[in-house]
Amino acid sequence: MPLKSYGVLVARATGVRREGASDTPHYQIHLTDDGGTHYRAAVNVRSQEEPSELLYLVEDDLRHPLTGPLGDLGSGWNTLPAGPGGANLDYIRGNLLDPARMRTLPPDAEGPDNDLADLLDHYVRRAVADPDARLYVFGERWGPEPGVKDKVFGFLPGNGVHDIHMNQGNSGRFRGDDGVWQDGGLLIRFPGEPRWVGIFLAFQSQAWHTDDITGHALEDAGPRPGAGEERVRIVAALANPPGPAPETETVTLLNASPVPVDLAGWTLLDRLKNGCAVPAGPLPAGAALAVTLAAPLQLGNRGGAITLLDADGRKVHGVSYTAEQAGREGWTIVF
Repeated sequence: MPLKSYGVLVARATGVRREGASDTPHYQIHLTDDGGTHYRAAVNVRSQEEPSELLYLVEDDLRHPLTGPLGDLGSGWNTLPAGPGGANLDYIRGNLLDPARMRTLPPDAEGPDNDLADLLDHYVRRAVADPDARLYVFGERWGPEPGVKDKVFGFLPGNGVHDIHMNQGNSGRFRGDDGVWQDGGLLIRFPGEPRWVGIFLAFQSQAWHTDDITGHALEDAGPRPGAGEERVRIVAALANPPGPAPETETVTLLNASPVPVDLAGWTLLDRLKNGCAVPAGPLPAGAALAVTLAAPLQLGNRGGAITLLDADGRKVHGVSYTAEQAGREGWTIVF
């Protein structure tokens, strides 16, 4: 079953504690919201399953439509209902990141700037030093626990967030945590700059093709896709055509492979997962195809996501765009 209490904590970081070598070391963050409630964010830096090193990706200047609804959330814990279109994280369906760009780091190692705890330190300690910075911690909440002090920072009552990592495609005993639109992660907003930093974590044992209902790994899901392995890529979109509605929106596909690709049964999806069929037939090697979109699929001018599925319903490629990118009428967005 999915996580019992999924959402995002919006709070200020006030301190950190690194844990040494253990079976399940975490990077611990002490946070307080605007009402004075204390929380602890327990960020995994090591997996209990082999390979033990986590996958990570940092976006130093995250530009994604989800930052819009995030900015409207109040301080403290915000429960997020499952589904697309809101502030939920889904590494696969939300087109948050390219999994091929993720790398591994050991949890804790001798020397500076060479492990996952060092990487988290770089960003979180900077947020601790900036009174205007805010952390957006996605995961599962525990507590409040009346009469129980926090085991790391000692505040009362115990209260916090864990599962701050991808929460689908699990194996073994962790399969019960699977779900969609409930991935964890850490976003930091630095208003003075202004920018968002996104830190995304996953276990090497997790699958990247998962069921749209259960979040379980699909049969023959295969390994994490490597860089440039997509046969067909979304390379451009006209999300804000000139003239009054109804407008003619297009998405341009490129066959990057050395052989023709049969597009029969392929589909494009928007951020709300409304679909539009791709014209059937072979797309020659190296050729591009501008697909004219049809209802119910619609590319919003306030930002959105576009996903390409093959005939088996598996994700081939996905992109996202912001309101700023879509704001120039008549301009094609190039990915």
